[in-house]
Amino acid sequence: MSKVTLKGFILVPASELDVVKQALVKHKQLTLGEPGCITFKVVENKKDPLRFDVYEEFTSQSAFEQHQQRVRDSDWGKVTVNVERHYQIFK
Repeated sequence: MSKVTLKGFILVPASELDVVKQALVKHKQLTLGEPGCITFKVVENKKDPLRFDVYEEFTSQSAFEQHQQRVRDSDWGKVTVNVERHYQIFK
């Protein structure tokens, strides 16, 4: 199986910024602890505080899919329902 890489950014509504930033701490911890997670970075953009740059690597398509399923069912998934996601996925 080949590695899966996700690159891009999210745009957070200003009214939800504090809640998203708080939830991001736990989301990072949980993701980095997942089997198959190689790298997971979500970093607030220095020029635009509503933009977070995202970079993820997983060991396989299966590990990436398991991550996506966990996210859908998580607090992070609920908190970020209004976040705009702009990603590219490389396999």
